[in-house]
Amino acid sequence: MTEDAMNDTPAPRTPSWRERLRPVELLVLAGIFGVFVGVFVFMGTREWGLALIMAAVAFIASLVILAMLLIAANPSYEQDRVDPVDPDAPSGGAGSVHRDPHGH
Repeated sequence: MTEDAMNDTPAPRTPSWRERLRPVELLVLAGIFGVFVGVFVFMGTREWGLALIMAAVAFIASLVILAMLLIAANPSYEQDRVDPVDPDAPSGGAGSVHRDPHGH
């Protein structure tokens, strides 16, 4: 490779401050929900063990649900998709993989 070709490669994009803090936001929200459930269960049962177990279950469940909602709500991956059958088709075009490649 020539030196000119090596200099033409674009620099990798650095994520923004908000993009870097998104996992922390998810953990904090899940933690708040877990603490809320733990306190709620403790006030109802007065058992620390059950309250801690329920807080942990609520933390994990809310973390999974929030992450899945974040993935579903983020449309940025659709822009980079390429149809394997018709690369010139618009991104996310439904049914393009079922077309006959020979045009029959």
